[in-house]
Amino acid sequence: MEERNQRRKFLGQLTAVSALTAIGNTSLKAQTKEVLQDEMHKLLTPPYIQVLTPTSVDIVFITAKKAYSWVEYGTEDLDKKVEGKSDGFMEAYQRINNIRISGLQPGKTYKYRVVSKEIVTFKPYELVYGKEIMSSEYSFTTPVMDHDEVSCLIFNDIHDRPYSFKDLWTVKGDKPYDFVFLNGDMFDYQEDEQQIIDHLLLPITSLFASEKAFIMSRGNHETRGKFRREFKGYFSYPSDKYYYSFKQGPVYWIILDTGEDKPDDAPVYAGIVDFDHYRLEQARWLAEIVETTAYKQATYRVVMMHIPPFHSGDWHGTMHCRAVFDPIFTKHQVDIVISGHTHRYGIHPPSEEHAYPIIIGGGPKEGNRTITHFHADKKRLAIEMKRDDGQIVGTYEI
Repeated sequence: MEERNQRRKFLGQLTAVSALTAIGNTSLKAQTKEVLQDEMHKLLTPPYIQVLTPTSVDIVFITAKKAYSWVEYGTEDLDKKVEGKSDGFMEAYQRINNIRISGLQPGKTYKYRVVSKEIVTFKPYELVYGKEIMSSEYSFTTPVMDHDEVSCLIFNDIHDRPYSFKDLWTVKGDKPYDFVFLNGDMFDYQEDEQQIIDHLLLPITSLFASEKAFIMSRGNHETRGKFRREFKGYFSYPSDKYYYSFKQGPVYWIILDTGEDKPDDAPVYAGIVDFDHYRLEQARWLAEIVETTAYKQATYRVVMMHIPPFHSGDWHGTMHCRAVFDPIFTKHQVDIVISGHTHRYGIHPPSEEHAYPIIIGGGPKEGNRTITHFHADKKRLAIEMKRDDGQIVGTYEI
C-alpha cells in the first residue's frame, strides 16, 4: 500500500512538472519561488533529547543549511546559552548539531529552545551570517540521582512504518515513563537522511522525543543500505559505541548491538562486514562490566538486545549471540533480556534452555505490533506488553 501511494505521489509530481513546462512564464516564476522557499534555512526536525543524565543532556537537531547553532535554556527563563565546542572552536558550519548541556541539577525541570544562524559565506577572512531561526520552547527533567524506581516504554521492529508510532502511542495508557527505548529495526535499511527524518525523527518528536530521552539501539536492519555508516551521526551514545551500560534507578542497563543475522561471508554483504568479531568484542567488554561494583550491587540487571539468544530459530546471528553472551548472562545472573527481531511477541520464563526470562516484542504488521511498558522499583520489576488494539498480550514480574 505504501509503495502504491509513493508511486501515485511520484506520478503526480511528474504531471505537475509537465503542466508547468507547458504553460507560461507566470507559472514558472511561481515554481522558482517555491523552490527557493524550500531551500531557505530552517529546522528539518524539532530538537530531540539524547543521553539524559542527572547532570547533563545532549540536544540534537538538524538544519537545512550549514550554520552556527546553539541552545538557550534555564529553569525559569532561557537565560543560559551553550554551544558545541572543540579545540578552541565553536562548532559551526554544520547541519547536524549535537550540543551537550552540562552542570545540571538532578531532578530539575529545564526549559530550552535551539537557535541557528545560517552561514552564507565562510572564507578565511570573511564570515557572513544569514537568516536566524529558532525552535519552539520545550522542557526536560533530569533524573534523580540514585532514584529507587525507573520506567520506560519500548518499541521494536517498526520497519519503516512511521504511522505505527502514533498507533501504538494511542494504546500505551497513562503509566509514567522516564525514557523510550527503540530496540532495533526501526527501518528496513538505511537509504538517506530524509528517511531518518520522515520515518523516525518527525514521528517521535511529534509524540515525545523533544521532551523525553530516547535510546536508538541498532537492529540488524540498521546495518543495511548505503547510508548505514552515517546512521550513528544522528544520535548520541555515551562512549560513541552502539553497546554500552548505565545505571538508572535500581536497574543496571546493558545495551548490546547484536549485528546482522546472517554469516559475515553471506554473498549479500559482499565481504565488507565483520559482525562475528564485533560480537566477540562486546563479549569481552561485557565480561569486564559484570565484575564491576555497580553491576553487582544493582537490584536488577537488564539486557536490551535486538536479536534474542533463544526463541529466534537457528540463524547464525541467534546462535552466535547465544554462544558468546548466554554463558555470561547465566554465570552473572542477568535478571531479564528484552528483545525483538522475531516478529512474534512472547513472554518466555526461565527454562532448561535459559536461566533468565526473555521478553520479545511483536512485528511490524497491524495486529502484531506491540508497545512494552517497563517499571522497576526496589520491590519488583514489572513488564506489560500491549498489542496495537490495546489488548495486554504479555506480563511478567520479578
